[in-house]
Amino acid sequence: MAQIGFIGLGVMGYPMAGHLVSAGHSVTVYNRTASKADAWLEDYTTDTGPELFTAPTPAGAAADADIVFACVGADKDVADVCTGIDGAFAAMKSGSIFVDHTTASAQCARTMASAAAEQDVAFLDAPVSGGEAGAVGGQLTVMCGGTAEAFAVAEPVMQAYAKSVKLLGAVGAGQLTKMANQICIAGTVQGLAEALNFAMEAGLDAKAVVDVISKGAAQSWQMDNRAETMIDGQFDFGFAVDWMRKDLSIVLNEARSTGLSLPLTALVDQFYADVQKLGGARQDTSSLIRRFRG
Repeated sequence: MAQIGFIGLGVMGYPMAGHLVSAGHSVTVYNRTASKADAWLEDYTTDTGPELFTAPTPAGAAADADIVFACVGADKDVADVCTGIDGAFAAMKSGSIFVDHTTASAQCARTMASAAAEQDVAFLDAPVSGGEAGAVGGQLTVMCGGTAEAFAVAEPVMQAYAKSVKLLGAVGAGQLTKMANQICIAGTVQGLAEALNFAMEAGLDAKAVVDVISKGAAQSWQMDNRAETMIDGQFDFGFAVDWMRKDLSIVLNEARSTGLSLPLTALVDQFYADVQKLGGARQDTSSLIRRFRG
């Protein structure tokens, strides 16, 4: 079993770190709000389980760890927990691995990988998909960028909370893959919102419509998991509009830097801005339908 550091105990990180405990790893956690780390320690400490600790800094969580995982908010947060005197890299031992599960920019991943290499630390960018339910259920999809050698060591550990873990290429490839993932989600949710609104405005039983069309080519994860709740006006399923807009800004910035046009993604990003204006900033991404239904 490995000695693990885990940085960031938000909606995703809290259960992910817990799955590592269930897999038998000794885990030291750091969270910016210390009370959250204390609560995690209380939730997962058992008489028969591995030793668990909290740390006052990212460096404290990283000291002596074989692998350090992070799941924080954005590029700046990644830099904050990785670098500086209290950052993880300063305390990590030679030959250890840092795995960043944050959805961040590919350039952030490359910059952090370079800084890690100066400390003889390997870096994997490894954003996840599956949302809060996937994290809680240990069914996340993990998209990785980095060396095959580092991936071979970290991949069996990540299996504790994942149904799929794949290496896509060099550092940055994981983040670029997550961008493609978010492009697909944005377009799919908007299409579903339009279809459901169309069905309701046409006087159809929208749930009956979904039951039929979900058996054919229109089927998607979003339809299977969010159509009924969209019809019922329920939008409390973890991945907030604010976070989706953060992700889409990363996507659109990357596209601009490479001269690519993403017209649908740019349009849906503005639709999410409309949802924010409606007070839906913390509602989940399926709340796009509120633009039609209020």
